[in-house]
Amino acid sequence: MAKILEISAENVEELASIGKALSSKMRIEILKLLYYYSLNVNEISEKLNIPASTAGLHVKVLEQAGLINTELQPGTRGSMKLCSRKHDIINIKLKGEPLEFNKAIYIDMPIGAFVDCCVYPTCGLASSSNLIGPEDQVQSFYLPDRINAQLIWTSRGYLEYRFPNLLPPNKRATRLEISAELCSEAPNYRDDWPSDITLWINGVDCGTWTSKGDFGDRRGKLNPNWWELGSTQYGELTTWRITEDGIYINKDKVSDTTISSLNIEKNGFITVRIGNAPDAKYKGGFNIFGNKFGDFEQNLVMRMEY
Repeated sequence: MAKILEISAENVEELASIGKALSSKMRIEILKLLYYYSLNVNEISEKLNIPASTAGLHVKVLEQAGLINTELQPGTRGSMKLCSRKHDIINIKLKGEPLEFNKAIYIDMPIGAFVDCCVYPTCGLASSSNLIGPEDQVQSFYLPDRINAQLIWTSRGYLEYRFPNLLPPNKRATRLEISAELCSEAPNYRDDWPSDITLWINGVDCGTWTSKGDFGDRRGKLNPNWWELGSTQYGELTTWRITEDGIYINKDKVSDTTISSLNIEKNGFITVRIGNAPDAKYKGGFNIFGNKFGDFEQNLVMRMEY
């Protein structure tokens, strides 16, 4: 698969550095060589019939522009810089974006793709066709088949996910939304079973939504036929929205904490944890629904504007 570098004219310094690197015929010849081989500086100088010192200078410019990879390897006389290609295609976008124009990133995360969990009986996982492992066994949450989960439940604890951070370089997130279909978790079901369900993003408490109960009075609209009545059937679609103004759960503002507190630009992933806080008033557990269970055809969804 081709390695593609996407660059915009808004990234002035990076584009100028690439332009400088490509302004030399000799450096272009080096890039052509590296398409077929990984070579050290001496090998490049021999193939192009130029002094090793000159080849080294050209390699340095290409390296600074981010067009090649270099790695020091032991040689007969000390270490030697091994060079390899980094990109196959460079796309340069010269058209700018309209001022004050916000873009959005949308990620639909399977509910079984959690990276960490803390669960207690009653607990379990179900796919669209069967239970995943035995019920009320923590071990079931570590089975490979958990990725196929469409319903997950636990009487307390949390699930933690890592979303890829697709925020483009030099962009600032202005709004982040997390939405999921959720309800409490009681044995079998109880419509009157409150639970305080909290969302944490990158370790920051983003507010608590109180589910009124574990709903099972009717069949969930999307539930498979094998899932019997008498247990959890559906939840409520709940959205946490973090903006430059504060945090909202559905339509209600719950905190003055702003999106800048989440340090979204810091890592290549965004950590999202859903669960009951240790000091919650109502530790009534939770159910989280996938796109083939409950009433809403969605998984755990992140939407980020920038």
